[in-house]
Amino acid sequence: MDNTNLKILRILQKKARIPNIEVSRLINLAPSAVLERIRKMEINGIISGYEVRLNPERFGYPLVSFVQIHLTPECDHRHVADLLGVRDEILEVHFVAGEDCFMIKTRTSGTQQLNDLLRDLTASISGISKTRTFVVLSTQKETGQIPLD
Repeated sequence: MDNTNLKILRILQKKARIPNIEVSRLINLAPSAVLERIRKMEINGIISGYEVRLNPERFGYPLVSFVQIHLTPECDHRHVADLLGVRDEILEVHFVAGEDCFMIKTRTSGTQQLNDLLRDLTASISGISKTRTFVVLSTQKETGQIPLD
């Protein structure tokens, strides 16, 4: 990864829809060279996609929570991960070290929908021994950008 690619990635992380010609101007490189570098980074999996960030509150989903899901020792965590991954209310699924458990991030319309989700998960997924929920009161930083220093 050379310095020019890092410059391109820093720009794209901040503004993915920036025109190629503008990126070219910002880093003082020909537009065709910028486009070729971006294409190579896409092919090599460095750039894995582009997405629009929506305001969840404008769509009626203001409540964010993190939930620890503890599993029984005999539970197949890969199967549980698959079942958790199909739920729209679940934004992230992480199998974490320390205990046999997952940490999930949810976004719901409120506490009732969160309660319904947790009840449904514990009723429908065998192997969940307990859950522990952390409701987010406020968010100071939320980003998908990675540091490129």
